[in-house]
Amino acid sequence: MRKKLIIMVLLACLQVLSFAQVPGGHVIPPVKKEQSTSSSKQNGRKSNQKPAKRNSSTNSRPTMSRVERDRILDNLINNMVYVEGGTFTMGATAEQGSEAEGYEKPAHEVTVSSFSIGKYEVTQKEWQAVMGTNSCIFRGAKRPVDLVSWIDCQEFIRKLNALTGKKFRLPTEAEWEYAARGGNKSRGYKYAGSDNIDDVAWYEGNSPYNTHDVGLKKPNELGLYDMSGNVQEWCLDGSHAYDSTPQIDPIASNSDNICVIRDGSFRDPAGCCRVAYRAHGSIGYNTCDIGLRLVLPVLP
Repeated sequence: MRKKLIIMVLLACLQVLSFAQVPGGHVIPPVKKEQSTSSSKQNGRKSNQKPAKRNSSTNSRPTMSRVERDRILDNLINNMVYVEGGTFTMGATAEQGSEAEGYEKPAHEVTVSSFSIGKYEVTQKEWQAVMGTNSCIFRGAKRPVDLVSWIDCQEFIRKLNALTGKKFRLPTEAEWEYAARGGNKSRGYKYAGSDNIDDVAWYEGNSPYNTHDVGLKKPNELGLYDMSGNVQEWCLDGSHAYDSTPQIDPIASNSDNICVIRDGSFRDPAGCCRVAYRAHGSIGYNTCDIGLRLVLPVLP
């Protein structure tokens, strides 16, 4: 009887030890592994950071007339900026200084064809006009859309193209950096439009941990806003390492379902807002500081 009692006590102790004890006498079960859709951004980002969760109860489906929707989409189209193609040095160029990371190297020659890119990051009113919902953490019609995955962006673009008859897409990583640097008008700035980050970016040093309306800071040489700071932006490319070979209109496959993220955000340090900074994440990853910017190819 005594042996049986001892065994029962030991089993009970083992069961308690299988849980994490927290203050107040409560116990919590072991943490479950996140699925691939919530993989964290890597390459200089907070690798243990979990994505923000959508709260379906806060999704809004505001009534929008067709006239209002068409007005918003016409304005989006009119705010595309033409970027003349050219050749530039991509990656860890001299002005990036000691903050340049290994995955920004080697600096290499890239030639891109002409294209048009959004003057602003896609705003919440534009997303709402196409998708009919707003799941953003930081609400505001003129604020950039946030909490969107690469997959969400593809669905938005598919619907946008169906509504407009255009061929919008995400920028390639090379297009994004070329545009951020100012294209053929580049003055060789460290950030997109200035060597002084406060001129052009909302980042952790001047933003009270939230997004801001697009276009409030100074634009870069091409007239593009918020290409340093506010929210990070998805690119079309899959994650890849650089090499020194000269390239023309490069685009990396996303066969591993990991895609490039560019720009810094309102909660990043200045070093993450440099024009050469790069990160990547699972195509299903979403968080409060990632949005998108659109590109329209220029037809020959």
